Amino acid sequence: AYNIHVNGVLHCRVRYSQLLGLHEQLRKEYGANVVPAFPPKKIFTLTPAEVEQRREQLEKYMQAVRQDPMLGGSETFNSFLRKAQQETQQIPTEEVVLEVMLSNGQKVKVTILTSDQTEDVLEAVASKLDLPDDLVGYFSLFLVRETKDGAFSFVRKLQEFELPYVSVTSLHNPEFRIILRKSYWDSSYDDDVMEHHVGLNLLYAQTVSDIEHGWILVNKEQHRQLKSLQEKVSKKEFIRLAQTLKYYGYLKFDPCVTDFPEKGCHVVVSAGNNELNFQVRLPSEQIKEGSFKVTRMRCWRVTSSVPMSNGPSGSSPGKSEVKLELAFEYLMSKDRLQWVTITSPQAIMLSICLQSMVDELMVKKSGGSIRKMFRRRVNGALRRSDSQQAVKSPPLLDSPDASREPMAKLSSKLTSVSLRGISHSSSANDVAANDFHGNYAFEGIGDEDL
Repeated sequence: AYNIHVNGVLHCRVRYSQLLGLHEQLRKEYGANVVPAFPPKKIFTLTPAEVEQRREQLEKYMQAVRQDPMLGGSETFNSFLRKAQQETQQIPTEEVVLEVMLSNGQKVKVTILTSDQTEDVLEAVASKLDLPDDLVGYFSLFLVRETKDGAFSFVRKLQEFELPYVSVTSLHNPEFRIILRKSYWDSSYDDDVMEHHVGLNLLYAQTVSDIEHGWILVNKEQHRQLKSLQEKVSKKEFIRLAQTLKYYGYLKFDPCVTDFPEKGCHVVVSAGNNELNFQVRLPSEQIKEGSFKVTRMRCWRVTSSVPMSNGPSGSSPGKSEVKLELAFEYLMSKDRLQWVTITSPQAIMLSICLQSMVDELMVKKSGGSIRKMFRRRVNGALRRSDSQQAVKSPPLLDSPDASREPMAKLSSKLTSVSLRGISHSSSANDVAANDFHGNYAFEGIGDEDL
């Protein structure tokens, strides 16, 4: 049996025979010429070397399927992952009540099935709130961890291949919650959302919350004006004023560490406005601020490692934390590329933010609508819009580590899939996401962008 990790998170456990069944179903639906080659059956018992070889082959197979726009977005593949997740966690299909938080702390209780996927739960929440169908795609469900001060830390955006109820309950920790927030970056889309009173209320609640948590910077005069608009219940005017403030529409991440401009710098990273904003505390205690535009990132990757414990001074045995890093290659000047690394437990969420920014930019560039970015339900079946699909494969990319060989990424799809044999590994070592995310927005960069 194998552990399957998706985006660094243990998703399910499967056997070779289950993966073979998935392969045969995909071949039947899409043709042998489309589906990648599957590791062959063996008549005799595998040697340890053959077991490891098969694991590597299965990992490459799953990555190739997941990263193919047609196969990775297929209901066959996603339903396989959802079913495996449910079976692994041993949660039977039954009706349950799931609490989903809004930004103002209000809880929306929806009656769902434990086997309902992310889109089903999102639609159930929208229905309970009377949010119109054409605005549902502007919002997403996020897995967050509540902090002691009532704020929350983002873990990840819930994906189409998972079951939200199973994802949150399998963590066995009441600090983990599901929250509804807007899922776009361009504030011009606020106009669409504010056309309907429910969309307006959701956006208003999120804006108030972000200001209260200090995510949006407000000076005394702006605070006075906002307070006055709040008292008048002038929600649109409140949002319009907030749109002019620094960090409006940004996601703020927990304090972490970066190697820019030098190793060991403490940093607070915010994502928004098609950039990563750094507030860096230098070793000299000086605070510097800078931004990295997503259009100037050639590629990025998420990697993980388990630090070695060195006796009593280190962490106790078995307690080693997995260290996650997001590294991106940035065009510092016209002819100079440099790797910048962020070490943070939220590295995967940062990667998801970068990918969604690129997706939004590419849809805009092609003249598409944000509404086309989201999958819609047609005759009970979910389908992916053309605007989300990759057109070509990125070129070979250089590694940030000179000692590593250059690596090629299969496509620009976000998700990294890894497999580890259950019998000979610990779950901490299972997290492996070494593949690169090529950036199509970078390919169109011109001199005016510099």
